[in-house]
Amino acid sequence: MKSRIDKLLASNGFGSRRDIKRMLKSRAFLVNGAAVVDPGTVVDSETDSFSWEGKAFKPREKAYLMLNKPSGVVTSTSDPGHDTVMDLLAEPWSLMDLHPVGRLDIDTEGLLLLTNDGPLTHRLTSPKTGVDKTYEARLRDPVGQSAFEEYRAAFGRGVTFHDGYTTLPAKLDLPSNGDADGPNAVQSGAFPRDAVLLTVQEGKYHQVKKMFKTVGNEVIALRRISMGPVRLDRALPPGGYRELSESEIRALRLAVGNDAPVDGESAP
Repeated sequence: MKSRIDKLLASNGFGSRRDIKRMLKSRAFLVNGAAVVDPGTVVDSETDSFSWEGKAFKPREKAYLMLNKPSGVVTSTSDPGHDTVMDLLAEPWSLMDLHPVGRLDIDTEGLLLLTNDGPLTHRLTSPKTGVDKTYEARLRDPVGQSAFEEYRAAFGRGVTFHDGYTTLPAKLDLPSNGDADGPNAVQSGAFPRDAVLLTVQEGKYHQVKKMFKTVGNEVIALRRISMGPVRLDRALPPGGYRELSESEIRALRLAVGNDAPVDGESAP
């Protein structure tokens, strides 16, 4: 894939455009054995060979991270009044031009994907694609089996907010033992309960909270546990992150109808 050398190096964590310009002047970065000093030089990450300070370097065009978003940080690349999810990243990820895939409210926790893959982000967040997003919602009022079935039926039809917007059909479930955390976790079939799972295919502002409000309840804690085929890694502490595996990236692409090979992988 062809791109400017400064853009390619920035996406691989070599620093800002200014840092890269300074680095190239040192003549320590070689492309096909020759020093490159012009940051506007166009290179091909698939066919050209690269080395940095005498060591071979295989660039990648795309990066994919899973973050366990904690409460209190904003899902944004910048915010004048709050810490953002980007502030949680260390180098080299903090130097890359990454962006969140969709949004989680400031007090919502859980799975957030970060990438510089714009087309995949668009497909994952578009309601037309129909990618499931599952949330564990803890409720103010524990629900018995009868209320649970009423909620399930209402959400399955779609509920209408005060502004007239009607949601797409959503699916209400009970958490398995592996879904619920903490001292209030209960067996999946027990009632009454204060934790349920809601799967939606949209991302409207405060949507999950508004949906429960329409049935007379209130969400007091919210955590996203999956997006499409990717589930939150339970080994990640709040604020922790890791790269997605090749199988996770491939599963996301298949979920949105894009089965292009993962960087560095041959097409099947």
